[in-house]
Amino acid sequence: MNVLKGGVVFLADLIRAITIPIEIDFMEVSSYNGGTATTGVVRILEDLSLSITDRHVLIIEDIVDTGLTLSYIIDNLETRHPKTIRICALLDRRGRREVDLDLDYVGFVVPDKFVIGYGLDLAQKYRNLPHIAVLEEEDIP
Repeated sequence: MNVLKGGVVFLADLIRAITIPIEIDFMEVSSYNGGTATTGVVRILEDLSLSITDRHVLIIEDIVDTGLTLSYIIDNLETRHPKTIRICALLDRRGRREVDLDLDYVGFVVPDKFVIGYGLDLAQKYRNLPHIAVLEEEDIP
């Protein structure tokens, strides 16, 4: 299960490396509303189309910072009775964590900076950068 939209580039690379049979589904949630900090209010914009009852679920996230959004997603998915839920995050920004979460797979730990590129955005911009970069404060509108 991929959290849209930021994780889609990571997912595309990841699924090409997975050698077991998989199914892909998407959930779109929002807590940033175009800014650089989470609002703390999570909204489901698009829900899963597949049932996850009695299935192993791997949540693919682009970045985990406060953990509020991911915690909300996990709580929501647990009500659907999956066998397991595991979390794979490309980036872990632990310095901002407000919720205790155990991430099962982490690509990189990043400092408390706003990052863009490789699917990560600011107000839908910069997703197409082929690399991850820090957006400096003076460049943030």
